[in-house]
Amino acid sequence: MIILAYILSGLSLLMSALFLIRPNTKLLMILFLPLVAAVLSPFWAILGAAGAVLGWVSGAYWAVPMGILGAGWMAFYIWQSTREHNGFNKAFGSGWQDRINPEQAKLMVKRRWSLYFKMKGSPEPIWERDVPFWTIPGTDRQLLCDIWRPANGKTSGLAYIYLHGSSWAIGDKDYGTSSLFSHLAAQGHIVMDIAYRLIPEVDIYGMVGDTKRAVAWMKANADRYGVNPEKIVLGGGSAGGHIALLVGYTPEHPDLTPDELIGADLSVCGLLTYYPATDLVAGSKRYNHKRQPPVPIGTKADPENPWLYAGRLDILLGGYPEDVPDMYQLASPISHVHPGSPPTLSLRGARDSLNPLEGNQELYAKLVESGIPAIDVVFPWTEHAFDMLIPHLSPQSPPAQSALYDVDRFLALMVNKN
Repeated sequence: MIILAYILSGLSLLMSALFLIRPNTKLLMILFLPLVAAVLSPFWAILGAAGAVLGWVSGAYWAVPMGILGAGWMAFYIWQSTREHNGFNKAFGSGWQDRINPEQAKLMVKRRWSLYFKMKGSPEPIWERDVPFWTIPGTDRQLLCDIWRPANGKTSGLAYIYLHGSSWAIGDKDYGTSSLFSHLAAQGHIVMDIAYRLIPEVDIYGMVGDTKRAVAWMKANADRYGVNPEKIVLGGGSAGGHIALLVGYTPEHPDLTPDELIGADLSVCGLLTYYPATDLVAGSKRYNHKRQPPVPIGTKADPENPWLYAGRLDILLGGYPEDVPDMYQLASPISHVHPGSPPTLSLRGARDSLNPLEGNQELYAKLVESGIPAIDVVFPWTEHAFDMLIPHLSPQSPPAQSALYDVDRFLALMVNKN
């Protein structure tokens, strides 16, 4: 029992110490360790408390303070990452709750965190896989998406177009998002999970173009899915969040719109992103540590080494900041905020090792200055990808649960947006 007490208390204390790690982007696997600590923080708190009790009973007295410290820190982290904030009051006014349909409110999560958390989901959501939304000219290759919709056919009229995280080079649709999309479909929302092209096949123009084609496709198929074409929210995680913001703030930008969509309505009513890159000038300092050989756009990615091009802004933008500074400005969402920009919800961790906190803060300030309803939620001591790096466990993490609480309410407000 003495050994067990020290093991339990020691594990809890060790996981608490991981919150102090500031991973280097060159050693991204280290990023996984603080995420394990955060995602499983309730578990580590219970272990610490159990170790302290066993230590007291068995006479392993050093296990008592170790367990108390470990459990106490984890409890403090859970409290801090699930605290209420006044972001919605600032963005939408003190009476914002009254704008949410009571029937829809019944389907939203009721609290920011629960030890026995379970998403409210449709028992059998309709999940259409590999739906084509565009065919690349001159080829028979189609870009595909998955469509999630409510099993009972009752839609809220809102569509959420989601772009997966990718470091602009890896990943695909349907990774770690099935629980979230099922939950949103249960509220009547339509979810369009798109697979957009990545570097080095395309550059920033190709990614933005694919996303705008997805917006145009959903508007063209709005009647088919019971969607109001004026109620489309765009979002995603990490690089997907970056592309979503850029598209949302530039619906009519001539340099960022495919020729066939010039003049089309590509506007969206809201933006909902997780830990996005917002200022690529600042981001380049983290991604591009040294010059690497150029890679021509159109190069086929190496399936044996999918991480080879991850974070390569020089490929995405055609060079390094000192070579093509205008491209880094063009591709930064912060450069395109204007008074007509859509309401924006951003969810991120304060210890994000990939996307600088400063850029997100500047984006939020610029949105507020432009009179745009904006909510910037920052979870303390929390890393990048806190909601999905561990697909089956991340939805149980305190910051992921707290984020879902905000997602439900933001989308409900977009449903009733005038």
